[in-house]
Parts: sequence; C-alpha cells; structure tokens
Amino acid sequence: MGPCKVNTIELPNGESWESGVFVEKCQYLEESKCVGVCINTCKLPTQTFFKDYMGVPLLMEPDFKDYSCQFKFGVAPPEDDGSVNEPCFETCSIASRRKLNSGECPMA
Repeated sequence: MGPCKVNTIELPNGESWESGVFVEKCQYLEESKCVGVCINTCKLPTQTFFKDYMGVPLLMEPDFKDYSCQFKFGVAPPEDDGSVNEPCFETCSIASRRKLNSGECPMA
C-alpha cells in the first residue's frame, strides 16, 4: 500500500476514535493509474472482507488526486458511494485502449 499512519476519525455517532489508517500514497493506485482497478480490486473487496469476515464495518476513501486513501474502521460505506462513479484517469492505459475501440470506460 505505501507509508501509512493511524489517525483519529469521527464515527457516525459523533464520537472520535483512533480507528483510522491514512495511506499517504497508495502504491497500488499509483502504479495501476486506474480508478476501476482501485475500486473493483481493492476498495470494494477490502470493505466486504472486513464486514463479512471480520465483523467490522470499513469505509475506504481513496483520493484520486494525490493517491492517498483514508481507511475508516467502524464506519459503514454509504449506499450511494460517489467514488464508484469516478471517471477514468487520462493516463489509464486500459481505458485509453478501450476508448479507441468503443468510446466507453472499460471499468464502468
């Protein structure tokens, strides 16, 4: 993932806990340069794993501008998670190849 540190997050009930992990620069996102890879092979499966197998709700908030990611343990992902609708990066090689063929993002 990359360098990270434990931080304080606000829980839905208004309490603040040291149950966050801030990834300063996610190497997975930086290397793949693909929003779809981040969302579909990291964010959604990791959130599901922690909920289903560890019994801990987790919200992951990737920042596609600086490649950081905030993990919020104890916070459930919203039903309408806006990050799943993020457009492809201009530098995404997968999207570039597919856009030439169909005009659509391959990860949508």
